[in-house]
Amino acid sequence: MRRSYFIAIAVAILAFLAISALLARVLSANSAEQSAITALIRAEAQGTTGAIIDDIAGCRATAACRRRATEVAATLQHPGTVSIIQLQPSTSFSVAGTLGTARVAWNVAGSLPIVQCVRVRRAGNAISGLRVELLEISPRIKSDSACPARF
Repeated sequence: MRRSYFIAIAVAILAFLAISALLARVLSANSAEQSAITALIRAEAQGTTGAIIDDIAGCRATAACRRRATEVAATLQHPGTVSIIQLQPSTSFSVAGTLGTARVAWNVAGSLPIVQCVRVRRAGNAISGLRVELLEISPRIKSDSACPARF
């Protein structure tokens, strides 16, 4: 009786640890998305077209994407430190891959807020791991606008 009690406790602890590890893996995808978007925004503010192209999956192979990266780098370049004012992630919680749009508001050294949308793919699952890919960045949108369906 006593032995089965200890086995049940050990199984419960192992199940708790396994679920906690999977949950931590899923929640870390939000952090990975935020980091990837922040890096992209910093590249825009620095006017570094090559870094923008590198941050967007498949951008180097697409003329339209390279053109958008060049335009964004030219129009949004600001000297100074980037501050992310608000970041609405593409999804709040997902244990499997998703495709969504994140909305980010940022500024540099007291500039007016700049709002953009980023198409994001989260691939994988909680067991094998989730990875984040940035697929597309919008031009600047109005501060009170929602992200457009296409950009």
